[in-house]
Amino acid sequence: MKKLLFTLLLGLMTGSVFPADYVDQINSAMEKRDEGRRVIYEMNVGSFTQAGTFAAAQSRLLELKTLGIDIVWLMPIYPRGGGINSPYAATNFMKTNPKYGTIADLKAFVSSAHELQMEVWLDWVPNHTATNADWVTTHPEYYAKSGGQMIHPNNYGDVWQLDYNNANLVNAMNDCLKFWIDEADIDGYRCDYISSQRIPASYWQTTIPMIKSYKPNKTVTFLGEADIATDATRLKTVGFDYDYAWQFQSNLASYGTGNASARLKAFVNTLLERSSGLSFGRMLYVTNHDQNYNESKKTLTQKYGDNRYPLTVLAYTVYGMPLIYNGQETGGNQALDYFNDTKINWATKDDKMLNTLRTLFAMKHDIMALNDSKIAAQNPAVNWKTVTNNSAVLAYTRTLGDSEVLVILNMATSAGSATITGLTAGQWSLWLDSETIAQGTSRKQVTLNATHVFSLDAKGYRVYVRGNYAEQDITPYTAVTTPQMVNRVRPDNRLYDLSGRPVCAPLRPGVYICDGKKIIYNH
Repeated sequence: MKKLLFTLLLGLMTGSVFPADYVDQINSAMEKRDEGRRVIYEMNVGSFTQAGTFAAAQSRLLELKTLGIDIVWLMPIYPRGGGINSPYAATNFMKTNPKYGTIADLKAFVSSAHELQMEVWLDWVPNHTATNADWVTTHPEYYAKSGGQMIHPNNYGDVWQLDYNNANLVNAMNDCLKFWIDEADIDGYRCDYISSQRIPASYWQTTIPMIKSYKPNKTVTFLGEADIATDATRLKTVGFDYDYAWQFQSNLASYGTGNASARLKAFVNTLLERSSGLSFGRMLYVTNHDQNYNESKKTLTQKYGDNRYPLTVLAYTVYGMPLIYNGQETGGNQALDYFNDTKINWATKDDKMLNTLRTLFAMKHDIMALNDSKIAAQNPAVNWKTVTNNSAVLAYTRTLGDSEVLVILNMATSAGSATITGLTAGQWSLWLDSETIAQGTSRKQVTLNATHVFSLDAKGYRVYVRGNYAEQDITPYTAVTTPQMVNRVRPDNRLYDLSGRPVCAPLRPGVYICDGKKIIYNH
């Protein structure tokens, strides 16, 4: 009898009525979301769990599903070398880091993600290998040389530069890309340092379509680590599906703990101007492994202070595919040394950040106005609203067809009010309210006038969706418990434990009540 993994969620019931969490219902839906509605999660396997293995991370995939994650990007999973233990100094591109597990373990991780309608992308390091990589001995001709000596790119002493003028090297790298599709059924590649002048644009023009067409009915996505729209413009037409909106994050970091809304408006306008008409999507973020560890201001609080909350709302509603770095859901206030796989302290709690992220991702999944499909991305638009009486408040809408979202941010260090004009008068639903979100998710119907006065808390934010939606009182979120094993569903539509005891009754499709607790079960 087949065993499937599930995760207990959201704690104890009160009597016989389980409080509905509409955010959880949206994010937990067993569907593979299309381009423009997806959220990506950067995971360092060694940091994500105490065990630091594929198997341990696999057991927590349902937590990511209910958080609202559609794609898991794994930081480099290859054996490390070079002397400083960087994950970006691989010794063999066709092996896994033995501390993480085997290729079979990775395949099992990917298979579980696929059962949950999630994708897995690998971090690909095309520019270089570790100085003690297998190829250094077996294929020294694969490396660029100066005066007969191998080259350290950017003076990185732990790696050697690969030579893309060598056709055999190109073939070997392409074979590695195919290898992980064959062996683990991976769905995409985040490609490191594509701005390297040592990797010609012609390589990507040939390789990307080759890998995309490698297997029938298999979609492989390519994310390039560069701001292609602004900096690496020579790569605009080589076939990448996403780039980094790197300049936008840099602008947010320069804004830091600021309070003037005009600067943020200018940053957004620049982002949208440079994003218009692109043939690829853009990934937006407030931090990642580089920002979290390599910069002097590492944590979200160090970078942004209390702005970390409204700037997160801005980045994840203004345009593009949201990225969160592992641990960001706890507040993002731990600097993770990815050279040594610092373990995430999951005991740290920031309910305001967690519930804000959960709600933003539910909106990304469910509200068409926040869809960033390539069709919509041809002319990405934010509709600025006129704000009077408060220079610290920023207000804008996103629209697509009949769908409309209103975002209001107060960047001031004190509470205040603002008069906002140019709104669509009528019924709106308040999905995200900074004053209550730390207590749990909620949804409330309100009537807005074309000119409306809003009262906002310090560093506060509100996100409204136009239309009528079922209301929900504030519903606390309870942390996920230890994974369990159960048998498959039997014909009576109940779940049974391994001893055959009926423990779970259906609540709604894919959701069950088991011993007084709710579970998500993909069968």
